[in-house]
Amino acid sequence: MGPPGSRYKEAHFRMKKKDTSTSKKAKAAHEPRKIKPHRWKRRLLVKVGLVLLVVVALWVVYLDALVRDKFEGKKWSLPAQVFARPLEIYEGRGINPELLEYELKLLNYQLTKVPERQGTYSRQDSQFLIHTRGYDFPDAPQKSLALQFSVTQDRVTALTINGQQDVSALVRLEPYLIGGIYPAQKEDRLLVRLDQVPSSLVSMLLATEDRNFYTHFGIAPLSILRALVANLQAGKAVQGGSTLTQQLVKNFYLTQERSIQRKATEAVMSLLLDAHYEKDEILETYLNEVYLGQAGQREIHGFGMASQFYFAQPLASLELHQSALLVAMVKGASWYNPRRFPERALKRRNLVLDLLAKDGVVSDQAAQAAKAKDLGVTPKPSFSINRFPAFFELVQRQLAQEYQTKDLQTDGLRIFTTLDPQIQHAAEDSLIATLNASKKSKAADLQGSVVVTMAESGDVVALVGGKDPRFDGFNRALDAVRPIGSLIKPVIFLEALRHPEKYALASLLDDEAFFLTFENGETWRPQNYDKKSHGKVPLHEALARSLNLATARLGIELGVPNIIELLHDLGLEKEISPYPSMLLGATNHSPMDMARLYQVFAAGGFRVPLHAVRLVSTHEGAALSRYPFEVRQMVESTSIYLINKALVEVMQEGTGKGVQRWLPESLVVAGKTGTTNDGRDSWFAGFSGDYLGVVWIGKDDNSATGLTGSSGALLVWGRMMGMLPQRPYEATEPPGITQIRVGVADADGELNCEHPRVLPAIEPLASGLPLCDQQRSGSWLQRLFN
Repeated sequence: MGPPGSRYKEAHFRMKKKDTSTSKKAKAAHEPRKIKPHRWKRRLLVKVGLVLLVVVALWVVYLDALVRDKFEGKKWSLPAQVFARPLEIYEGRGINPELLEYELKLLNYQLTKVPERQGTYSRQDSQFLIHTRGYDFPDAPQKSLALQFSVTQDRVTALTINGQQDVSALVRLEPYLIGGIYPAQKEDRLLVRLDQVPSSLVSMLLATEDRNFYTHFGIAPLSILRALVANLQAGKAVQGGSTLTQQLVKNFYLTQERSIQRKATEAVMSLLLDAHYEKDEILETYLNEVYLGQAGQREIHGFGMASQFYFAQPLASLELHQSALLVAMVKGASWYNPRRFPERALKRRNLVLDLLAKDGVVSDQAAQAAKAKDLGVTPKPSFSINRFPAFFELVQRQLAQEYQTKDLQTDGLRIFTTLDPQIQHAAEDSLIATLNASKKSKAADLQGSVVVTMAESGDVVALVGGKDPRFDGFNRALDAVRPIGSLIKPVIFLEALRHPEKYALASLLDDEAFFLTFENGETWRPQNYDKKSHGKVPLHEALARSLNLATARLGIELGVPNIIELLHDLGLEKEISPYPSMLLGATNHSPMDMARLYQVFAAGGFRVPLHAVRLVSTHEGAALSRYPFEVRQMVESTSIYLINKALVEVMQEGTGKGVQRWLPESLVVAGKTGTTNDGRDSWFAGFSGDYLGVVWIGKDDNSATGLTGSSGALLVWGRMMGMLPQRPYEATEPPGITQIRVGVADADGELNCEHPRVLPAIEPLASGLPLCDQQRSGSWLQRLFN
């Protein structure tokens, strides 16, 4: 033991030491705890990793939703396809061999010595051999057939089908694709199902683009690595590692941007697509999505549309060498364009065939036979955008009454129209030839339009909107509203003949000068074209010679409001001012309006709506809208019979007789010329037993043309009708009609019955008729007892 002092110091020291330790703990409790640097970094990385994981997860969820939404929804905006009528061939059908060959060429049928393949034909004088293509019409599919027939006097004779004669058979060729109603992105495709695609095409596609398509899970890492090595060795991109699934994702969902981010997105979306959907569904979508060409501003997508675009054939009917060419173009549709770079395309196609033979899909012999064939593409695309713009506009206007523009641009509807390409061609050529041949006016300034319909049904079979039929601009057939001149006269004479107690074809009209003075002091003085008066003239002759004075007097006697009412009944919807000048055609209407008006004459007094659309179906072929034949009688059969007889006389003896130079003698036609003041407008409307045609010629600035209806529009109509096989106009005499013999007045107004004329008339007869052979007015019963 030490001294007391030392013990005290020791104890004090221990206490002090203890207090120091306690104060340090207390101080530490109030100071922030220091974390070692490596622990802080590790925790930060964990947090960042968790955030990135969440971001990636959200990104994948977003991509998954994007993949599902588009793939399970409406994949594409499909343009509506607008077709002409299908060409029907049957025993006895009227056909012009030159126009038939024109349509075959329009459909891209190839002229060969022996037409063994679909889409080929041969011609030896009037004998045709045609190997048709199949086509899925909405009502029934038409198989590919081998036709042989002759054209004798513009009629199909000796028709055989696949070597067998069948006089009752009717064969339809595929309809010409006029154009489409396209969405904003201008993509065109024709959807096909996987079972509609030739198996050889699928095998070629997989052999060249993705051999392991059915075994990988959307991406092929080994292929990507192999392509990376090859590209590094070559110093440039020489090989791709993308699977078909990746190609589909790039084209279907993404842009063509080249970046790591886009490539990563493509890979993830490919994995998701493969995880969600069957391989066949992915492959089918690829077959409809892949880009295979360009037609102006319109992109050709999918093998179905490419088959039509390059071969004018359905995909299912392609031969081995044709399928190989389409597969070859997958690598670069522009680079291997067979129309621009045929040698390059041929080399690539043959490589595809070699790969197919190497994989044992086809024999070496089949591959060599396919390689020996040429590319087989049509010289031009099988269709262009809206080849017939005037008619196409009419179709769009009629569709707009029932369908929204969006539906027409995106739902892939198939629209079957009434257009007859042969008649359209005849109308275009006739208008251009007449305008170019005009010597009374500068052809460069003249314009014109043509409307042709079926006389009985109202089908619009041809429509020309101007002298440049390919120009998609002002449509004169629909929108050129001009004075109609003498085209109104048959309506006035029809109104008179509807009152048989007062008027008949033989009734004498007064063709003397007169004038009317109106309340404002203005005077109206009509005059004839020859500036002369002709005294008493039979009604039928006044129409045949298109006499203005007789017509105006008759119209005033009948009453202008009554004439206007009849015009509305016959189909003119536009408001017409009730001035006497309208009796001589001072009322403005379009060629389409005149077609609507004269359709009633051509249809024997029945009003038939003019229409350009027959059927609208889905792209699968289900019918959506049909447009059945509609008819309503507007004029009594007796009255229309008489006026049409007078219109036949116009063409045989009157202002329309010049047409006889173009038509065969056996073709009876009816019609009326029309000319407006100073020859500003040249009109003609006429019909046969099959067709009604309306022609207008004039200038857009409304200046004089120097043409009359006879020297202008009639020539177009005559040229056109002379090219078309058709039936003559024949009207069945209705009950209530009798034949009368009338005399001709001489210069002194005396009745001359030496050479009487036989005319039809409605019983009981009107009074005051210049009858011969003791015939008098009244009923047959009255005449019997008189």
